[in-house]
Amino acid sequence: MGYLYLSSPLVKVIVCFTLPLILLFGFVSFNGGLNPNPLFSSSKTSSGVNSREKHQVSAEDLRLKIEEGIIAEKASVVTEESVLSTPSDHVATIQAANNSSVFALATNGSSMTLKDMTPNSTDIIVTTLNETHTPPMRKVELEKVVTDLDKLEIGLQKARAGIKEAKFTNRTYDDPDFKPVGPMYWNSNAFHRSYLEMEKRFKVFVYEEGETPLFHNGPCKSIYSTEGNFIHLMEINNQFRTKNQDKAHVFFLPFSVTMMVHYVYLRDSRDFGPIKHTVRDYISVVSSKYPYWNRSLGADHFMLSCHDWGPEASHSVPYLSKNSIRVLCNANTSEGFKPRKDISLPEINLRTGDIQGFVGGPSPSRRSILGFFAGGLHGPIRPILLEHWGNNNDEDLKIYNYLPKGISYYDMLKNSKFCICPSGYEVASPRIVEAIYTGCVPVLISDHYVPPFSDVLNWKSFSIEVSVKDIPNLKIILSSISTKKYLKMYRRVLQVRRHFEVHSPPKRYDFFHMILHSVWLRRLNVHVHDHQEL
Repeated sequence: MGYLYLSSPLVKVIVCFTLPLILLFGFVSFNGGLNPNPLFSSSKTSSGVNSREKHQVSAEDLRLKIEEGIIAEKASVVTEESVLSTPSDHVATIQAANNSSVFALATNGSSMTLKDMTPNSTDIIVTTLNETHTPPMRKVELEKVVTDLDKLEIGLQKARAGIKEAKFTNRTYDDPDFKPVGPMYWNSNAFHRSYLEMEKRFKVFVYEEGETPLFHNGPCKSIYSTEGNFIHLMEINNQFRTKNQDKAHVFFLPFSVTMMVHYVYLRDSRDFGPIKHTVRDYISVVSSKYPYWNRSLGADHFMLSCHDWGPEASHSVPYLSKNSIRVLCNANTSEGFKPRKDISLPEINLRTGDIQGFVGGPSPSRRSILGFFAGGLHGPIRPILLEHWGNNNDEDLKIYNYLPKGISYYDMLKNSKFCICPSGYEVASPRIVEAIYTGCVPVLISDHYVPPFSDVLNWKSFSIEVSVKDIPNLKIILSSISTKKYLKMYRRVLQVRRHFEVHSPPKRYDFFHMILHSVWLRRLNVHVHDHQEL
């Protein structure tokens, strides 16, 4: 009976449909259920399944690893390199960094996603490479930010390279005004290139703090006239002066020591305290208001003074004398003047405020006097000179303490072949420039003196140096100079004269520009770093 029931047509149909379904569900259950992600299921092999089961990591475990920094550390390496490599490079890097894990990399355009291979898992975005998204792991600085100071230093480095190239080549440069050539220059090509680089790049910031007459002012009609002239010309200059501190290579401290001596110093007191307090207070003001003094400890700042007490004033602030560029008439190496850092300022006695009437003189054939000097018995050298040669009615050497009445000082200069320039109380003397103005070959008698612009000019080619011990032999020394040599020196004096002339407005290669060029050269020796950014 039961057999007939099972063999009935209805039972057979039920058995044929239900048995395959039972077998199918059993097989699926045995293999871990249906895989909802057909992307990976189509490529699985038996070996792949075994490997996956061996290294299987759940999505939650993966998140824990990322939070603990295990994955993040590897991904950050890729983030740093992402700008320089292609998406395919990142695929290789990420897969190599994580070859022991059970997540795969999927790419879509320029983005990358880590996909957990575990069933029912959620994809985790590790990083993106497109230009509109920032990598979530860590932001990386791709380029160093170039500051204004960096740009200045890069420009100076280019200038140094150009000057060095000119120094060792015979290349010349077109210049409509002047072309420095001849033995008066240590290296005319290097000087010319340096000067042109200065005109192209150099910028000076003048501090505006301070009131006249101690600041922004100075004498223009005295033996200290270079002090006042430079301050005035610098402040009205449009080519080199900049109002933007961040564009400046150097910073000018526009105080006048000569004016301080006149207005602050108590006459005959020998008390430098008031002058030093004034300078110290000024440095305190500019260093607290601006960051530039503290940034370089004064190394890219300069002061200028033609007064004998200029060096003393610079000692008011240690870094002013130690680091800053000091432009001084009193360029005495025995008193701390450093030629590599400091600048010898020409002492020019502009009695009327300009050079009209003081420049020029007759030809060498009309100069009948061998050597000439007239001046007070200042310092230790002049008494020795006067003792041996003073007022002795020598036909060749005209050496006076004070000129006889009716004799013009400048006429004597213009009619002399050699002009004696001994030091006074300090090493500098206005007679050096007076000799050059009048075409008279300077005879320098001084100890420890650095002549003006001597980093560019070869003074031995157009002047005579006589030591103090050789003063008794002065006439023999000058007489022994041949006519040929003298004529060469005379012509060279005329050629370098333009570098000492004072003009308003300034002319290229003149006194004003040569001082700036000397400052420019010192700035090339300095590398300023912004300590705030280190």
